[in-house]
Amino acid sequence: MNRIVARRWWALGAMALGVFAVTLDVTIVNVALPTLAGTLKASESQLQWFVTGYTLALVAGMLPAGLIGDRYGRKRLLCCGLLFFVAGSLGCAYATGPEMFTVARVALGLAGAVLIVMVLSLITVLFSETERPRAIGIWGAANFIGLPLGPIVGGWLLSNVWWGWIFLMNVPVALLGLVAVLALVPESKASQAPGIDFLGVLLSSVGLVALMYGVVQAGDNGWGSAGALGWASAGLAILVVFVLWEHRLAGWSGPQPLVDLSLFRSRSFTWGVICTSFGVFGLFGVMFTLPQYFQAIMGVDAQGSGLRLLPVVAGMVVGLMLALVVAARLGAKLSVAIGFAVAFVGIGIGTTMTTTSGDAFLAEWSFVTGAGAGLAFATAASAALVELSAERSGVGSALLQAVVKLGPAFGASIMGSVLNSTYQAQVAVTGLPAPTAAAVKASVFGGIAVAHQLGSPALLESAQTSFVAGLDDALRVAAGVAVIAIVLALLFLPARTAATQSAEVPNRETGAVPVV
Repeated sequence: MNRIVARRWWALGAMALGVFAVTLDVTIVNVALPTLAGTLKASESQLQWFVTGYTLALVAGMLPAGLIGDRYGRKRLLCCGLLFFVAGSLGCAYATGPEMFTVARVALGLAGAVLIVMVLSLITVLFSETERPRAIGIWGAANFIGLPLGPIVGGWLLSNVWWGWIFLMNVPVALLGLVAVLALVPESKASQAPGIDFLGVLLSSVGLVALMYGVVQAGDNGWGSAGALGWASAGLAILVVFVLWEHRLAGWSGPQPLVDLSLFRSRSFTWGVICTSFGVFGLFGVMFTLPQYFQAIMGVDAQGSGLRLLPVVAGMVVGLMLALVVAARLGAKLSVAIGFAVAFVGIGIGTTMTTTSGDAFLAEWSFVTGAGAGLAFATAASAALVELSAERSGVGSALLQAVVKLGPAFGASIMGSVLNSTYQAQVAVTGLPAPTAAAVKASVFGGIAVAHQLGSPALLESAQTSFVAGLDDALRVAAGVAVIAIVLALLFLPARTAATQSAEVPNRETGAVPVV
């Protein structure tokens, strides 16, 4: 490997550190909520916005970040995002009240959107088609491994040092990434700066935020709640208007549309994006439900739950790394189908869980599930990215990420709804007073608490077995999603993706990238 090629991989490694910090921040704040409630005197609704505000800002900022990077320079925007991430982290650590903390969390979410989109965009520019599965594997590992590590790292920090360090530790990571980007990453942007589609930016951001908020409400209150249906319906309606506007704008000579709808004429891009979102849906659904099992059935804390999620992350990393070899030999169609088939096998084994399942059994099936999801994810994402030219890699990557980021929310909400429905239908509350029965049905943790208060082994057993039955049903939904994804991949993904390299894509021999 010559010096220029090595430089590109070192640059990717440095940028992946920033992506890791973003994903770590998604879950690390969850274990700090009790501390923040006392320190900042935050109400329950304010605590919810500490989490939700970050997620909504992350989604809202993606398409605008892609457009700005294409217009003004991806390296320049990435550096700004890293600095903004430092500022947001400092704001969180030294916040004096819930309002200041919420603003800082929103700033972190916007900076995170820039980091995730720009790093993925630069993969399109820096690496050839044959290199992209490996590059996406590195990016994907950084994008996901922070999720289970959040409770582990956060739990340790909260137990040993000042709570502000859960945010201050982002500062050296972001600054190291900034130095590496300045030294190793060439500037790139569209050769002709696209006009800014202000209405498209507004419609896409508002629509995605409303849809995401509706899904979050569904996870909290069920899909039948007025808040969930209202926000989700409004978000979908706004996104429909956005698509119609983009289609109309494509025929004008004014500003370039925010989203190049012609991308969806490509089977590789369209079905690559769809299959990627299916993979993320299933993987995050599993990662959402398993910690509840660890805590409700096995009795471990948040830190212990994070440790027990490491097998699924390790499997995912293995799948991401294998994607390069498998895709090169079998092509996108079969590789994605095989990945989902492996995930289906793992999830299928998981549906046999009982209240006595041990760590070894859980680690085995979750590792298999992660490996299959990682293989499918990396290959499908690479199939989508290969259709992006360096001219529009920012917005194209942002579009992929915006769709993918909805996967975790839908996965957690839908699988959580299935789990809760089965639990509430099966848990035995006969003979209990109405308020007590309502507490039991609210969640398995409420059922366990009431059982301990009443000293009732029968109620404890009923709550735990009903919860596991619900978890098994939720996993069956994830298995069904995997089957649908297999069929879609075999029917619609091309067997081999054609190289669509532009002048800015690195030469396969030298790895050189022209600097714009």
